[in-house]
Amino acid sequence: MSSHSSPSTRVSTGVLTTVLCMSGTLVALQQTLVIPLLADFPGILGIDYASASWLVTITLLTAAVATPIVSRLADMFGKRRMMLVALATMVLGSVIAAVGGTFVALLVGRGLQGLASSLIPVGIGILRDELPKKKVAGATATMSATLGIGSALGLPLAGLVYQHLGWEAIFWVSGVAGVAMFGAVLAVVPESPVRTPGRFDIGGALMLSVALAALLLAISKGGTWGWVSEPTILALVIAVVAFAIWFPFELRVNQPMVDLRTSARRPVLLTNVAALLVGISMYANMMSTTQQLEMPEGTGYGHGQSVLVAGLCMMPAGLMMVVVAPVAGRLIGRIGAKRTLVIGTIVLAAAYTARIFLTGSVPLIVLGAMFVTTGTAIAYATMPMLIMGSVPITETASANGLNALLRSVGTSVSSAVISAILTTVTMNVGGHMLPSLGAFQLIFAIAALAALVGTAVAAFIPPPAAPAAPRPAPVAPSDDQAPDEVVVTGSVLHSGLRPIRQAVVTVLTVTGRPVDWSRADNSGEFSVVLPAPGPYLVVTSADGWAPQSQVVDFDGSDTRQSVVLARRLRLTGRVTTSGVPSADAVVSLVKASGEYVASTVTDADGHYELVQPPTGRYLITVLGADRCTATRQIMVLARPAEIDLDLGPDVVPAGVR
Repeated sequence: MSSHSSPSTRVSTGVLTTVLCMSGTLVALQQTLVIPLLADFPGILGIDYASASWLVTITLLTAAVATPIVSRLADMFGKRRMMLVALATMVLGSVIAAVGGTFVALLVGRGLQGLASSLIPVGIGILRDELPKKKVAGATATMSATLGIGSALGLPLAGLVYQHLGWEAIFWVSGVAGVAMFGAVLAVVPESPVRTPGRFDIGGALMLSVALAALLLAISKGGTWGWVSEPTILALVIAVVAFAIWFPFELRVNQPMVDLRTSARRPVLLTNVAALLVGISMYANMMSTTQQLEMPEGTGYGHGQSVLVAGLCMMPAGLMMVVVAPVAGRLIGRIGAKRTLVIGTIVLAAAYTARIFLTGSVPLIVLGAMFVTTGTAIAYATMPMLIMGSVPITETASANGLNALLRSVGTSVSSAVISAILTTVTMNVGGHMLPSLGAFQLIFAIAALAALVGTAVAAFIPPPAAPAAPRPAPVAPSDDQAPDEVVVTGSVLHSGLRPIRQAVVTVLTVTGRPVDWSRADNSGEFSVVLPAPGPYLVVTSADGWAPQSQVVDFDGSDTRQSVVLARRLRLTGRVTTSGVPSADAVVSLVKASGEYVASTVTDADGHYELVQPPTGRYLITVLGADRCTATRQIMVLARPAEIDLDLGPDVVPAGVR
């Protein structure tokens, strides 16, 4: 049996959560680690500022590429294993950057550090696998917020270390912390048996990497290169072509890198759109607050703070996320993840609206930034819960990885927009062109608008279905117990014992509560996760087949289950001419979009029969012996369909107008 070790052998859930969240904060620090040094790196390394900015860009690119790939590998080969790989790359990158002493060495090191950002969605998957049900929301909220916490704390911490110990010390401190967290994960975090068996989609991973790298390169460097320059346009063209190839490839491949069918489900799709918008809104605070504080007093609105002091002013905002994230977890338990997301985006929009006017003093700016991070923490806390409630348990890490990726894309878009505004909405101060107060107010207005659109998107996320039975299933662990799960794999076949592609297997308790679901791959293989051995209701459906349900008693000794769908759905009917059966009439079926599906000929009694196509809109056409035709638009659903057609006197013969 594939299951966890007994609950008594597990470490404290508090220790587990602390280790995972500290790891998440550490890897998130890497995103802003070198920002305080960008002005000094040209002199240190003998490069120009444009080259120095690549030390931030390369981390963004590698993080974006690694997040979906590492998350998928975690679902397939083990979540703890991939966490250790992520931390190891961060340590290696830190050492290379610290000892290299050259721009190329720093670039390689920063790229490896960026790979570690993929750890956060993997950690969220571990929390779902290991924690008692009632503790998952709070822990997940904190883990999700570490992306913002680390990014906010990275600015002041890097500034302090750089000022007192030198630039190499930043990377040594990062490397030592990475080694410590590697040991902690190795000692504390158990390996989950919840996995998706199969082969890794190498082709899909390569195409997605090219598409993401090209897209983010165009977004992040468009302002420097010029938005209509050849490099920017070339990068965008490569991104469009790569995505155009990747999407249909992922729909055809047996075990895709990203399950687009699951990602297109309304709860998942809308949550990911909200993640993109919140990412756009959130990063405006990160990127503009320190610059606003550093502006000279001669601008009329600036406060003339040093880089270090401006970074320290971001600490209360970062710490606010630490405080608010657990509160958001409890709020999710009380009112649900969807409503909590709406509250978070509303707070975010209100905070940015206030920031348009709160510019008169440093405390007011810090207070505004704290309210922004409050809304960010609440919004970020909800997204993993919404995702995990809508995807198969065996895909939690990869689904959260896609959500984290879209947040990163949002921050990249925000960075590009903010850079463009700060360099175009300017004023002359002592012969220098500096951003005007209107530039910052415009940034805050755009961020507020993004948050408001995010609120509208969140409002359309469907609520989770209410369970059919008010009492817990007798086989499931209580909310105080960590799950002791059983992974069941199997295949969906038809009566000829050949696989049925893309069938959906849903598992419920015998009291009607949802347990898990899975979409079979192109080989008919599926996997579901059960909370414990016992009887379960297994419901199987597939386009063109009559659905089937059965109660299966899983005793834990056999974790392989085959489902056979025996009855193929048929599209049947009768063709008549003024009520008289029409023999040898040709009946054709095409999609509403024009693609041919099937055709047949009626028998002596005018009857016809076609294999029922997948659910959707179709046109059914009959051509009689006298060249009269009739066409009807039909909607095929997941049940046998019967469509009768009559070639009466009102039907126009073919070719007659």
